[in-house]
Amino acid sequence: MASILDEYEDSLCRSASVQQSRASVGIPHSGYVNARLEKETPIFNKQRIDFAPPEKINSLVVSSNQLCMSLGKDTLLRIDLGKPDEPNQVDLGRKDEAKVYKMFLDHTGSHLLIALNTSECLYLNRSVQKVRALSRWKGHLIESVGWNKFLGSETNTGPILVGTAQGQIYEAEISVSEGSLFSTNPDQYFRQVYTLEEESGPAPVCCLEIERGIEGKFFIIATTRKRLFQFVGKVPEGTEQQGFSSIFAMHADHLPSFREFPANLGFSEIAFYTPKLRSNPRSFAWMMGNGVLYGTLDYSRPDSILSDERVWVYPSDIDITVNKPISIVLTQFHFLLLLPDRVKAVCTLNGQVVFQDLFQEKFGLLTRMIKDPTVQQIWIHTEKVVFRYHVQRESRDVWKMYMNMNKFDLAKEYCKDRPECLDIVLAKEAEHCFQNKRYLDSAKCYALTQNYFEEIALKFIEAKQEEALMEFLIKKLSNLKPSEKTQTTLLTTWLTELYLNWLGILEGDPSQRNLYLDTREKFRTFLSSPKNKDCLFNNRASIYELLASHGDTEHMVYFAVIMQDYERVVAHHCQHDEYDEALNVLSRHRDEKLFYKFSPVLIQHIPKKVVDAWISMGSRLDARNLIPALVNYSQSASTQQINEAIRYMEFCVYQLEETQQAIHNYLLSLYALCRPDSLLSYLEQAGTNPNRIHYDLKYALRLCAEHGHHHACVHIYKVMELYEEAVDLALQVDVDLAKSCADLPEDDEELRKKLWLKIARHVVQEEKDVKKAMACLSSCALLKIEDVLPFFPDFVTIDHFKEAICNSLEDYNKHIEELKREMEEATQSAKRIREDIQEMRNKYGSVEPQEKCAACDFPLLNRPFYLFLCGHMFHYDCLLQAVFPNLPAYKQAKLEDLQKKLAATSQPSKSHHRPKDADTISLGKGQQSREQIKADIDDIVAAECVYCGELMIRSIDKPFIDPQKYEEEMQSWL
Repeated sequence: MASILDEYEDSLCRSASVQQSRASVGIPHSGYVNARLEKETPIFNKQRIDFAPPEKINSLVVSSNQLCMSLGKDTLLRIDLGKPDEPNQVDLGRKDEAKVYKMFLDHTGSHLLIALNTSECLYLNRSVQKVRALSRWKGHLIESVGWNKFLGSETNTGPILVGTAQGQIYEAEISVSEGSLFSTNPDQYFRQVYTLEEESGPAPVCCLEIERGIEGKFFIIATTRKRLFQFVGKVPEGTEQQGFSSIFAMHADHLPSFREFPANLGFSEIAFYTPKLRSNPRSFAWMMGNGVLYGTLDYSRPDSILSDERVWVYPSDIDITVNKPISIVLTQFHFLLLLPDRVKAVCTLNGQVVFQDLFQEKFGLLTRMIKDPTVQQIWIHTEKVVFRYHVQRESRDVWKMYMNMNKFDLAKEYCKDRPECLDIVLAKEAEHCFQNKRYLDSAKCYALTQNYFEEIALKFIEAKQEEALMEFLIKKLSNLKPSEKTQTTLLTTWLTELYLNWLGILEGDPSQRNLYLDTREKFRTFLSSPKNKDCLFNNRASIYELLASHGDTEHMVYFAVIMQDYERVVAHHCQHDEYDEALNVLSRHRDEKLFYKFSPVLIQHIPKKVVDAWISMGSRLDARNLIPALVNYSQSASTQQINEAIRYMEFCVYQLEETQQAIHNYLLSLYALCRPDSLLSYLEQAGTNPNRIHYDLKYALRLCAEHGHHHACVHIYKVMELYEEAVDLALQVDVDLAKSCADLPEDDEELRKKLWLKIARHVVQEEKDVKKAMACLSSCALLKIEDVLPFFPDFVTIDHFKEAICNSLEDYNKHIEELKREMEEATQSAKRIREDIQEMRNKYGSVEPQEKCAACDFPLLNRPFYLFLCGHMFHYDCLLQAVFPNLPAYKQAKLEDLQKKLAATSQPSKSHHRPKDADTISLGKGQQSREQIKADIDDIVAAECVYCGELMIRSIDKPFIDPQKYEEEMQSWL
């Protein structure tokens, strides 16, 4: 295996050189082909609005898809962008020289404020056509409005903040009554709450923004030309409608926190970015003299909402003294600056200009740029033309910027749907971690890339970072597809070798004990991983070789268990004399084949435990396959050890009720060898029916004869029905046993007599016991005194047989008397029969003229008829018709034959001139034959009454309608 790994390392070196040659000819390292089939759509896609204003555009505002445009001196155009073909034009109704200075539209698109250069302010609600003047606002040039996004509605603005050119901040509320729209002034109140100042005194309030944080805390952002103020305070719950006076009152004696920059554009503008699914802005961009202050909004901070602030200076081609920016708009990753003749987009991540759009002179100077926060569309207008920008896939290249900033998690977040980009980020992150010696993190990232495997592996090998190399291989292995079997095999084998090397190094260092245990656990997790199971199983021979080459028997056993190679595990335990462990493995996994294989070894050392394990397996084990192990064991074991074999065989026979002949024969042999007492009880329990006996009778007979178990042999002879042999052997043991055998052939009196004669001869000739011989005569009724007399010697006196002879003569007399009685009974029976016959010949019955046939109900005397003892009377033909279908086939055939013969005898003679004598003789012979035929017919037809005899009983279950004619009968009733 080591040579294989050496060859693989050589292949890595060759692959590295090939990779360098590939790089020299421009083959990409990534597995992805980065090609664009079409020109990619820009992030900011400009569209000119097909609209030619009749007058110059003074101001334009958009919110919630509602666009309001000031045209010329006295015209206001409102367009619902959902219905662009239905514009609404409103006249301001001004006859003086007043011009629109600025317009402000709330977030719902319902409330429009029109600030005039004459320090007046008009109000227009989306649901009405007439503009109303706000009398309380007169005398103030409105620079900014902070709308209330939390309490406002379509008819009421809620408390709002208004900033003026003189630096005052006013709180106001505008409400429109639904019932009487113009009966009251829409401005509910207009009161000053604060004045913003710079070092030179009050300064115009350029921007106002109201935001609500957590726990009822409000943040108010207000800007001047050089300063950005923050007012923070809580409004008691339930008092929000009373406005923000309490927040400004907290700063009556001291200035609020602010940021100040020295340069001055003469104005400033702040923009916010609000994600679609959020109500609060997430970031801000403040355009002022020194550049753009960009940051995020953190509502959890106690004193300032601004967080992560940084200043992006203006691009080098922007000179605030010549072409200063006019407006700013903020998107998710960019802020757009409006210049008199162009638009620049700057990335908020790195401050680089990523987009620039130059407008033609024919359109005029660019006036204003605004964004609809609800639909994320950007609008730009000149005095003549309106443009709209669509923001499309703004985050497409953000991953590059985060990657270059080493913010790899964010980079991966923004390219997770673009695998080719994700691969670049992972490669860059891996290289960054490697350079910073974070090798494990580098390995994890490299494993997810499409970079050349050989190059990365060699990189870690050269750096002598085996742990990182293992991590890389593990991650690479987990990312392989099931079809990549070769790569999986290679990585699995290599990882096994690395783990074993590492474990070998750590095991010899006591100070690294914890690391050793941790690495061992990782290695075992690797071996037991379900994903690697198939590969390890298919290459288990190589893995075993690796484990053996390292002498790691512990993990060899562990791996064998995982592979369910229990044969190897048990063999290992047996080789190391760990028989109990081997048996535990067998018992735990209950594999029958392993039991058969290892039982011969185990039973030599732990017989009782092995037999217990066999018994616990029950019927899952075939005892026939265990007999060889028991035979080998019993030949060399003591009697007590053989008892274990008997115990298992008895379990099979009596508990499992095994019927295999081999099992019963082996148990029989064990009984014959060690337990003669149990032998006879086993044979008797098996019974005497040869068809139900499961042992081999001939084998059992030979076995018992060899060991001299005569009682058992006699029993087997009896089962084999070899009664003569049984009696002969029993006479050698016990006469009573022989007697019990002699009575067994109950159906063969001749054999029984023969057997008893053997017993009598043995008693007379061998035992010379006359009394016992006479007892035999009384035990068997088949023996007579004359049968046993020849067995006695001549010198025996008659006195010994006197009683037996007398008994024999008495038996003969009784038999003669019995025969006489039987003869007399037979004579009387014959006499009674003759009398009955004579009586039957004279028996008659009377038939009245009005009697009718029981079958057809016609007069009986019209045709030949039969009269039965039961009283039923039938015409001959009616009875024949009723009886014939129920006769057996052979009787039906016989009856038809008799009818043909009867018809033949009834034909008249063709000749009318026969001699008289011949005719008389012929008639005599014919008349005799005819009577005999009629008698035979009567025996068949009139054997019994058709209504009272067995025929009626047999027809109980017969259907009324023949099944074969059922359909025909049913159709006849329809």
